[in-house]
Amino acid sequence: MGRSQSREEAFKLLYSMKFINDSDANEQIKLFIETDEIKDGDTIKYITETVAGVQKNHENIEKQIAENIKEDWSISRISKIDLTLLELGVFEMLYSKLPYKVVINEVVELSKKYGDDNSKSFVNGVLASIVKKNNIVDED
Repeated sequence: MGRSQSREEAFKLLYSMKFINDSDANEQIKLFIETDEIKDGDTIKYITETVAGVQKNHENIEKQIAENIKEDWSISRISKIDLTLLELGVFEMLYSKLPYKVVINEVVELSKKYGDDNSKSFVNGVLASIVKKNNIVDED
């Protein structure tokens, strides 16, 4: 399973966890991997690290998102799909230190698949703003 597909699986799990109150992340990861019959070790590692990382850094990730949306908006107005995509993108750019161009491209592709008509431009705009405000640069 490639990184793009692993990222999509992590997104699916993060999204599903938005509907489960007080869920134990480790238990949800284990259940998801068993249910979806994910066998690839790299994918399991990526999903585990990403979901745990988003959970651990949730407060700062949401702060980054809140600071980069329109002033008259709040996090609660963002669809759960778009919010999950933004959380995934912010985590990968700020904590996993993955190249922001790759992260934004992949997350925007997921927004086209799972979001509504406005998701693509919204997600792209918020992530681009976060890159700019945090002075994130890709290593060449």
